Amino acid sequence: MSSSRAVRSIAVVGAGPGGLYVAISLKLRDPSLTVVVYERNRPDDTFGWGVVFSDQTLANLKANDPETAALIEAAFVHWDDIDVHIHGRTIRSGGHGFAGIGRQRLLTILHDRARALGVELRFESEVADAWAQDADIVVAADGLNSLTRNARPETFGVDVDVRTNKYIWLGTHQAFDAFTFAFVETPHGWIWAHAYQFEPGASTFIVECTEATWRGLGFDELDQDQTCRAAEALFADWLDGHALMSNARHIRGSAWLNFPRVACSNWRDGKVVLLGDAAHTAHFSIGSGTKLAFEDAIHLAGALTDGDDLDAALAIYEAERRIEVLKLQSAARNSTEWFETVDRYVDLDPLQFTYSLLTRSQRVSHENLRLRDETFLTGVERWFADSAGAPPSASPPAPMFAPLQLRGLTLANRVVVSPMCMYSAEDGLINDFHLVHLGGRALGGAGLVFTEMTDVSADARITPGCAGMYRPEHRDAWKRIVDFVHGQGARIAIQLAHAGRKGSVERPWGPRADQPLITDGWELIAPSPIAWSEGDQVPREMTRADMDRVRDDFVRSVGWAVEAGFDMVELHCAHGYLLSSFLTPVSNHRTDDYGGSVQNRLRFPLEVFAAMRAAWPDDRPMSVRLSATDWVDDGITPEETVIIARAFADAGCDLIDVSAGSTTPEGEPVYGRMFQTPFSDRIRNEAGVATMAVGNIYETDHVNSILAAGRADLCALARPHLADPNWSLRAAAELGWRGLQPPVQYRAGFAQLARNLEKQQQAEAV
Repeated sequence: MSSSRAVRSIAVVGAGPGGLYVAISLKLRDPSLTVVVYERNRPDDTFGWGVVFSDQTLANLKANDPETAALIEAAFVHWDDIDVHIHGRTIRSGGHGFAGIGRQRLLTILHDRARALGVELRFESEVADAWAQDADIVVAADGLNSLTRNARPETFGVDVDVRTNKYIWLGTHQAFDAFTFAFVETPHGWIWAHAYQFEPGASTFIVECTEATWRGLGFDELDQDQTCRAAEALFADWLDGHALMSNARHIRGSAWLNFPRVACSNWRDGKVVLLGDAAHTAHFSIGSGTKLAFEDAIHLAGALTDGDDLDAALAIYEAERRIEVLKLQSAARNSTEWFETVDRYVDLDPLQFTYSLLTRSQRVSHENLRLRDETFLTGVERWFADSAGAPPSASPPAPMFAPLQLRGLTLANRVVVSPMCMYSAEDGLINDFHLVHLGGRALGGAGLVFTEMTDVSADARITPGCAGMYRPEHRDAWKRIVDFVHGQGARIAIQLAHAGRKGSVERPWGPRADQPLITDGWELIAPSPIAWSEGDQVPREMTRADMDRVRDDFVRSVGWAVEAGFDMVELHCAHGYLLSSFLTPVSNHRTDDYGGSVQNRLRFPLEVFAAMRAAWPDDRPMSVRLSATDWVDDGITPEETVIIARAFADAGCDLIDVSAGSTTPEGEPVYGRMFQTPFSDRIRNEAGVATMAVGNIYETDHVNSILAAGRADLCALARPHLADPNWSLRAAAELGWRGLQPPVQYRAGFAQLARNLEKQQQAEAV
């Protein structure tokens, strides 16, 4: 289509909220436009019950069309509270600022407003071919099951991810005074309801469960009426005798659904433009479908009526909206997965379970909950502190400042300086740089400081600059640092490793960064003779004698770590190094007892760990670092990672340090805030072992949200500690926590920082 601005007639396919609102928005901007809306159903035929609006969504509507917004707001039922019912307890939190409106009432308001503005509405009118419409632009707003989109799936780049849980939209005359989550345990698993009032005396009641529970309860054999009766019995405690109803008249038999997440790589084909659910969907558990459709409509109307270059305007519309959609789809994915794996969380204390539910999407954070309901959050913090054995205090600490007990080791707080290779040693011997580097982080208030990856032999190093623990001089140099860290009240752990096929390369800077050493290199060993990447040295496949030597090297290093006074030792089984290479099928192609099944691939790393555990004092904890995924299709699976973590826990591991990737150059990580935390969550709550989360954790809110929700027991920060050695002290000043204090020499500076931050926060509040 030409890029000249020649839009005078617009056809809208679909009279849902998005289709009607784009028609309204177009006529508001240019009353001379001809806008016709086509809808296959009758005006009073709609699926679903109520629609949820946030305060933000309403604000967007007010800015675009105050008159329509006022009509919608007048029909709202408002609520601030969320109630979570589980294990016979009800936990309430407030300040959430939502409102409900009946879907049919919303559509009627939009019908009337559209007609008043001159929009033509044609109901019971099927559009078989959107491209054949006699209009300059056709807006496909025909919903989740869009015929327009599905007519050309390749052109639109349609990707549909059908989720695993079953759910059904029901209604009831029970008037819930809060958004209600009710969880019921049955002999066949858990089932729960999402319920909210959308008009006086009427509520939406969505029932959800896994497919196994759905079949176990016999819902697969029930029609809609029978489903309502069965659900009434399950949720009788919350319905107070009110019936459940279905309005899915167009569906014969069962109205249970699996939610399809729809994404399109392209929203336009010629004169046809996708809008709302036709282009993208986000799970109902974050209530964003109507929000996205309304916001699409506002932006699309602007694109079609502003400026001269239509093609450029539509490209900008799609680019801008795609970013917002991706954000919400990411949050919706987190929320969806929480409900799909709710079995992980049902044994949490009801207060922590509620916190986990409220923060499941990562859109609501720890401090955001404080703004919404300080009493609720203070209760969570007090419960967390009491559970951690914190000393009694008038004001409980944030979770990051609660202590943690691991065997005989007590950490004063849960902030960890992550292992970070400095490549600044000589033949494994560390120096004053390492003393200042690690000592500075201990001065900065972290509860636990990790050494960098420390290698158990000269040929276990990545580069000539890697730290080691393979000579007595190494032990003595490390003891100097350990003593200094202990003198600052912090604790220190050593991470022991063997580089395997990733070894014998240059430091990661300079003209030959990460390239194989030309001189003074060493032979590499690995489970299989597979080079890390093209151009790297091909390792020799390990023999049993090699395994014995490597195991004994680890044990020797552990003995020296004891003598150096380390509080904890970690076995590095991640990131494609030697023991990681055994665990992942990407690099382990052995056909003997050490390859094949996950139990076989685990055999040698577990042997090394057991030998180390026997040489390490019983009262001191040990951890294992794992890459929970290879980020490739044929790599390690999440189920295998849980098996591996459980095996190490059974062998005496006290903490799993959960990382991901770096096991193959072909890996394609999915980055984002806290992007590795879901792996920590799964291991902690399925394998039943304490975990440490790491990976793009950089704000106090991140740390507190992860800990309070039970997604990890410790949080490790790497780059934030490179930028700010005093990260923990700064966090204490920011949160007003005086239980963490710097050394006496620095307290005047800390007090000034705390005062300045308090003044800044007061000014921002005003």
